[in-house]
Amino acid sequence: MSILNNKWTRAAIPALLLHCSIGTVYCWSTFKEAIADKIGMSTFAVGWAFSLAIFFLGMSAAFAGKMVEKNIHKSSLIACICFSLGMIGTGLFIQFTSGIIALLGIFLCYGCIMGIGLGIGYLTPVKTLMLWFSEQKGLATGISIMGFGLAKAIATPIMEFIQGNLGIEKMFYILGATYFIMMFVGHLLLKKPDGWIEKDDDKKDGNMLKMFKDKTFLGIWLMFFINIHCGLALITYEKQILGVAFLGTAILGTIISIVPSVTAAFNALGRIGFSTLSDKMKERNTVYKIIFLSCMIITAIALATFAISNGASSIVFGIITIVLLVVVNSGYGGGFSTLPALLSERFGMDKISSLHGLALSAWGIAGLTGNNMSELILSLTNRTYDYILIATLALYIIGMFICIKMVGKKTA
Repeated sequence: MSILNNKWTRAAIPALLLHCSIGTVYCWSTFKEAIADKIGMSTFAVGWAFSLAIFFLGMSAAFAGKMVEKNIHKSSLIACICFSLGMIGTGLFIQFTSGIIALLGIFLCYGCIMGIGLGIGYLTPVKTLMLWFSEQKGLATGISIMGFGLAKAIATPIMEFIQGNLGIEKMFYILGATYFIMMFVGHLLLKKPDGWIEKDDDKKDGNMLKMFKDKTFLGIWLMFFINIHCGLALITYEKQILGVAFLGTAILGTIISIVPSVTAAFNALGRIGFSTLSDKMKERNTVYKIIFLSCMIITAIALATFAISNGASSIVFGIITIVLLVVVNSGYGGGFSTLPALLSERFGMDKISSLHGLALSAWGIAGLTGNNMSELILSLTNRTYDYILIATLALYIIGMFICIKMVGKKTA
């Protein structure tokens, strides 16, 4: 097989170029305060740009599945243009406007336009990867989706350097241009295996929303939603939770500066680790059972430790909190990477892009509910984080029930 026409150059590398670009959406916390200060708005108001980006990611993926199935080159080019334009447009509104006009412009560019690029770009390489790595579907999707998770760890120091030396708006210009080049190269390289022909059966495809009547698909959608919702509820308040756990300790500053990079690494490792593990299992749904069970156990331990310490900070509670964030991040990433392989196991490869896109609508909705649930709980409980743990523990238990009763085991 030609060096220019194999699974690495036609699937893995282009997928990484696409996902390492769009995955930088999770760097939002790196510059949201700088944006708020620059345009004269609150961080809470500006924060809705991130929520909108995740919402449009999920919704665009849900409705673009059919297009991706038919033409990955069209979809990868649209993703490249939308994501880059969204980045550059955000920089323009930050530099030349302020107040509510700037805020609405950022919502449009970062939230809507870039969000559409995110969703289509996330979905586009997945089926191609599974076709090239037909015997290792979990590994294939894990490689790509790990790139999405690693993007934060790679891009954060670069963003901080550019922002500190050239300003927030120039950061968006430089990175917008850089990611256009990366994604365009990925667009040129991406190619399905020779001989693979997509079935053109629009009547059979019909309205994909009917899949929500299927018990198995609905169960997968719900457990995927719960995993993301709970993950975002904890991950987006990571620094604040660590601040409570280590409050008054001499190592607080060090912990807050180091631990987010550690958890980001485990998020990425969970993406490739859990999906690769699923290749070795007779039943891929077992991975979700492991994720929910481990999250349930560590959340319960964290709650018990918090209660024993009477809500006071301690090194023991702090260590448990770090372990909690590591486990949640790993499971959060693993849920993403295992999803497409689980869907292909249950429903086959023919319409996997459409099914995967529809399932990603759970991500879009969780992007609106996860961090906002935490914010609501904190506002109602005088900034008490243990209530967030109680809420997520209850949801993890529900997720485990759905995993067992609705998704169950694959049929022969």
